[in-house]
Amino acid sequence: MEEVENIDSEDLATVIEWLKEADNIVVFTGAGISTDSGIPDFRGPKGLWKTNPLAERTSTLSYYLNDPEVRKVAWAGRERTFDGSALPNDGHKALVRLQRANKLAAVVTQNVDGLHQASGIDEDKVWELHGTIAYARCWDCDDRRPMGDYIERVRNGEEDPDCFECKGIVKSDAVLFEQSLNPEVIHGAFSASEKCSLMLAIGSTLGVSPANQAVVRARAAGARVVIINGEATELDHFADVRLVGSITPILKALMDGAEFPT
Repeated sequence: MEEVENIDSEDLATVIEWLKEADNIVVFTGAGISTDSGIPDFRGPKGLWKTNPLAERTSTLSYYLNDPEVRKVAWAGRERTFDGSALPNDGHKALVRLQRANKLAAVVTQNVDGLHQASGIDEDKVWELHGTIAYARCWDCDDRRPMGDYIERVRNGEEDPDCFECKGIVKSDAVLFEQSLNPEVIHGAFSASEKCSLMLAIGSTLGVSPANQAVVRARAAGARVVIINGEATELDHFADVRLVGSITPILKALMDGAEFPT
């Protein structure tokens, strides 16, 4: 079994055996799985909200709707995200091996970057709790279209492009603070979590509700819970095993140890 720096080999071996035994695995992911793709996390020590306080306001609906300067920061960030450099990393690809081994029931994700689908996870297995940045939506008339249509306008000099149809305020189709989650998505994610035999919670501080209730519900229903993160989380007390360290090498070591197909 491949060793991972600062990770107890017995804990790794235990999780590998659980992966082999389980036939219904749900993976819960947060921003930490995408940092190796060049997308910063939010709450970590070097997270986006720690280094740029204005960036946190772009994730709050009232600030976004009422402050053009906040929207300009948001659009500049979207342009960077859509420069083609954010690709699935080896951590995302490791999870595809669960699917190839017919072990993966669902991916429940807080992320809006679409990298799970881009890595090869079937779209119908991915529950995007907080929506997606692949599309933009007008707050006023609800017109929805590919984000790329607006990114082109930003690159042509518009700092805060308005709606094609009604000239209203446009945001990504990601869910902001103060905005309700899609009830169908929440129901699907929670239902999958309650039916799983093993929950892997990866790259999240597990501090955002109701998203983090997927982990709570999995544990309450009898599933084993493994938390994989670079630091402590708010739900560590629910974990059967905690693997604290660099996410990508941990996931690679687990899939290699289980000998799941590449």
